[in-house]
Amino acid sequence: MGRILLRCLPFLFAALLAACATAPREYTNPILHADYSDPDAIRVGDQYYLVSSSFNNAPGLPLLQSPDMVNWTLVGHALPQLVPVDVFARPQHGKGVWAPCLRYHDGKFWIFYPDPDFGIYVMTAKDFAGPWSTPHLLAAGKGLIDPTPLWDDDGQAYLLHAWAKSRAGFANVLTLRRMAPDASRLLDDKGAIIIDGNKLAKYTTLEGPKFYKRDGYYYVFAPAGGVEFGWQSAFRSRSIYGPYEDRIVMAQGSSPVNGPHQGAWVQTPQGDDWFIHFQDKRAYGRVVHLQPMVWRDGWPLIGKDVGGAAGEPVLNYRMPVTGHAAAAPPTSDEFNGSVLGLQWQWNANWQPSWYALGEGRLRLYAQPRAGNLWDVPSLLLQKLPAETFTVNTRLDASGLGEGGVAGLVMYGADYAWLGTRRSDGRTQLALVSCYKADANCHEQQEAGVELPSAQVWLRMQVLAGGVTQFSYSVDGTKYTPIGAQFTAKMGRWVGAQMGLFSAGPTGHADIDYFRVTP
Repeated sequence: MGRILLRCLPFLFAALLAACATAPREYTNPILHADYSDPDAIRVGDQYYLVSSSFNNAPGLPLLQSPDMVNWTLVGHALPQLVPVDVFARPQHGKGVWAPCLRYHDGKFWIFYPDPDFGIYVMTAKDFAGPWSTPHLLAAGKGLIDPTPLWDDDGQAYLLHAWAKSRAGFANVLTLRRMAPDASRLLDDKGAIIIDGNKLAKYTTLEGPKFYKRDGYYYVFAPAGGVEFGWQSAFRSRSIYGPYEDRIVMAQGSSPVNGPHQGAWVQTPQGDDWFIHFQDKRAYGRVVHLQPMVWRDGWPLIGKDVGGAAGEPVLNYRMPVTGHAAAAPPTSDEFNGSVLGLQWQWNANWQPSWYALGEGRLRLYAQPRAGNLWDVPSLLLQKLPAETFTVNTRLDASGLGEGGVAGLVMYGADYAWLGTRRSDGRTQLALVSCYKADANCHEQQEAGVELPSAQVWLRMQVLAGGVTQFSYSVDGTKYTPIGAQFTAKMGRWVGAQMGLFSAGPTGHADIDYFRVTP
């Protein structure tokens, strides 16, 4: 037996060296090149968990899990339907689920999320993937946003939140409220402003706080300066009610990463500190970055040390945890299962009658529309997953009724779609655009082709900057570009989205697959 082991050792050693050589030692930002906006993250045991805002899309509150903070798996959504259900039966662009806060306390996961028109909700779950409890309205009122709880060492509980000027009439301040430890209610009516950005030089749009306690200090990590050009600050005090000192701890500096801010401080079991935040990339949404973090003299420094109090974002850095396989949220869907892939979200609260799965295809039943696609709830959408990529799908429009349309869409405040029209019993291919959809634009047909049958293959190639070229094929082999290039445009507080739709008085469209490739 000893001789066998000795003979095997060189091969085992070679295999180990090969594994080490191929295992990634560095990561590249962004770690999620997709619109997981306003991320908050925590660690429980050896796993990391992340949630993000989702605005008017349903299901809402995406749930992501990772073993290393770099490779993330989408495991579900905490909110199957937005509440109030009837309000969100129609698209409410820019409304709904704003920046959430994720915590683990008392043996369960907690999500505190704001709806700027209704108040702050709280949900809990024993297992991160769910099921999650029905949202409980903890604090009713307009303009309450960006909640973050803190359970203190003495058993007292608190909720800190920001304000939306569009609803409350003021902003740039953070308010502290006493909270029942079970988050069933707040214990005071108005609370106290503990940090006032209006009294700080150059501070505007102070929001997005995250509340922590370390070495006897209360810390508030909060961004300011606006989404595109802001920075990350930290505030600290020995008393929870202040006064708080402030320091800018990360800014763009000489890096190409604009507005690096709003996120979460996460610590590994070994005690290493990291910070997860977003960067606004317009059509691509708010993509997610990971920064190293260190403590100096009781203050965090986030990102690359450039010799001051504020760090700058890194583009590459050592892996926080090594040895795990690459992972990312799904994009493609063959429609072979009994449920849609987790990447899909609807444009509003969805109805089971909108679609069916079976025989390896997705059937989208045509839904009525009064104008352009901006206010159509039955759009099936997902986030843009990379700077450049290609989408291929096959569409069968033979089941569409007269006047029906269906196709592949790049959707935002401007949008374009390539698909079919049923007219006079014939199937036509149409490339359609709508500029300023949020201002009731009228769709314009940019190009059209008579099709030999109701079956057509559609392609969408996305280039840098969201520049999109549509193509089609009648045999699945040879593709022909159609129309001019279209530049994707963000929606209201969200990036552009891609997906599928079927609209009209009657009928349905069948989609064989939705394949996304680099």
